Amino acid sequence: MMKNLIYLGLLGAFLTSCQQEQKRLPYLQQEITGTDTTYRSIPDFKFLNQDSVEVTGKDFDKAIYVADFFFTSCPTICPIMHRNLLKIYKKYEGNPGVKLASHTIDYKYDTPSRMKTYASKLGVEGTQWEFLWGERDSVYNLAEKHYLVTVGEDKAAPGGYIHQGYLVLVDRDKRIRGAYDGTVDAQVDQLMKDMDILLEEYKGK
Repeated sequence: MMKNLIYLGLLGAFLTSCQQEQKRLPYLQQEITGTDTTYRSIPDFKFLNQDSVEVTGKDFDKAIYVADFFFTSCPTICPIMHRNLLKIYKKYEGNPGVKLASHTIDYKYDTPSRMKTYASKLGVEGTQWEFLWGERDSVYNLAEKHYLVTVGEDKAAPGGYIHQGYLVLVDRDKRIRGAYDGTVDAQVDQLMKDMDILLEEYKGK
């Protein structure tokens, strides 16, 4: 009887451990060199937000965040993406541990003042959701080399730009922990579940 209790106790501990492991989100940019495993991180950046205030990576140091690439005059996927991002914004509104970062890829038209108008129409106030403007090369390099999101100018594309509709989940150490199609409700729901898991991971730290 005692052996069975010990066995059940060990089995319970094992199952609990597995469940805890399943709740931990993966790292999407894991690199293995020999016996060493490292995780690529988003490099520091410097952009202007919708209030024409300089924003850098340090402004995201104490928060997990969701990043995307868009343009305000986008006639296709951006309205859907930002309607879904608005759900996230409302769920975590006022939570200092969560931020959103929307990078415009239309560096010619989307001035900070235009993005301020855009944010106001969405009902976004303050800086929990940052709408970020930067020079073309800075934004495009960040998107493609680090967030792994395709962006570009294309006269044949609707609105003159091409981009993917990914919402990228980044942890407090600037490592990518998930990428979700911002136009698909089920994936946005999963993103919010994963955000809760990630917040739990940092709880007490």
